Amino acid sequence: MALTTGTALLLAGCGGGDADAGGTGENALPGVDQYLNAPCPEPGVKPATGKEVTYWSMWTADEPQGKVLQKAFKCFQDKTGVHVDVQWLGRKAYTQNLVPALNTDTVPDLFDQDVSKVGAAIMTPGGTQSLDDVYGMKVGEGDKTVKDVLSPSSYDFPQNKDHEGHNFLVPYTVQSSAWWYNKDTAGAVAQPKTMDELTALFDKAKADGKAAISLDGDIPFYNMYFFTQLAERYVGSGGLYKAATDPTGAAWTSDPGFLKAATETAKLPKYFIDGWDAAKFPQVQQRWADGDSRYLYVGTWAPSETREYLDKEGAGTKISYGSLQFPMPPGATHDTVEQMSIGFAVPKKAKNAEAAKAFIAYFLNKDILSGIPAVADNLVPRADLAVPDDLKQVKSAMDDPKKEHVLQYDGIDGVAGGKWQTDVFDPADLALLKGQLNPQQFIAQLSAKSAAFWKNQG
Repeated sequence: MALTTGTALLLAGCGGGDADAGGTGENALPGVDQYLNAPCPEPGVKPATGKEVTYWSMWTADEPQGKVLQKAFKCFQDKTGVHVDVQWLGRKAYTQNLVPALNTDTVPDLFDQDVSKVGAAIMTPGGTQSLDDVYGMKVGEGDKTVKDVLSPSSYDFPQNKDHEGHNFLVPYTVQSSAWWYNKDTAGAVAQPKTMDELTALFDKAKADGKAAISLDGDIPFYNMYFFTQLAERYVGSGGLYKAATDPTGAAWTSDPGFLKAATETAKLPKYFIDGWDAAKFPQVQQRWADGDSRYLYVGTWAPSETREYLDKEGAGTKISYGSLQFPMPPGATHDTVEQMSIGFAVPKKAKNAEAAKAFIAYFLNKDILSGIPAVADNLVPRADLAVPDDLKQVKSAMDDPKKEHVLQYDGIDGVAGGKWQTDVFDPADLALLKGQLNPQQFIAQLSAKSAAFWKNQG
């Protein structure tokens, strides 16, 4: 995924691969052609006003998600007469295009991004409108509404509420993260129950002559996985976010869970592949795909991105994807699983909001939304659609009723429009991973720098 709030990295991400991705080649998923050539479903809602919807997309036209959207545009126009005028702006759309446009009358009717980024950059300054009415719209499957077909955990959480308590985003993709490995080369790997069992897997990889962990260290969002995953299990959903937004910075030192998480995090870098902090993304991820290392911790886009890379290499290499979750570290009490929702939002100043909302409801129809798993190899927020084989282990963790759902990174990537992460967290996190700060120094720096950050915010 490799996205940054404020300055999105350009590559790949969100299971989309790069601009040349097309879901073809020897590693292509089955059902792509069947989906793209299938008949269009009938809509549940036909807008009474508006013959055109302007949509600023976070995807590019040639990405798998772009192909799914283009089919949806064609079907929507065929069935309702409403044309979708799309601008394929990529991951930078919301910061480079939409944020500057908020104070003008030149805004789209529809845009998409993950809920943390929409909340931080667009909703907070008042740039979104309520989509509560969309949740009551029919999707074209009898009387089923958007709310009926979506899993509540994909939208019903505090970070998807605007200042008045209304939902501002409707999800169409959900993501999580995991330790990825190749079943064909790693052998039987059981889900570790303790951190000792996890590091034993890393020790075995090294004994087998492999690097244990691939990490593209130039991507701050990848570096932050380790501490945040462990901290969430100590402090629970909302704990990291509460600490990040504490104007005194004292929460970092008052809750012992953060130091415990930092202590566990500091045990991992010795397993990182050589050059993890000197390469340029996606070089280290590609080394994992090539078999130089055994484990890779990133989001659920890993199979899509690495499959695309191997297709382009043309050597016939295939991966049988397996995944693991972080185990509970010593003394932790929150058995968490992360989830991030990517979806549609409508700007407050949208001129064709009714038609835009009708399109959102149409996209949630199972015959349209099924393209996300079939073409893009990603998960969707509907429980009744197929799960790509690569992602079944992750989806099982996400669906486990015993687990506590946490927004990806507990939402700290969206604090202060992303500036808190960039200014406070990232430098300390990288220093911890490089051994330049010990766990106590790391927590002390987070506390001090966070207090200074909020003081400077006025």
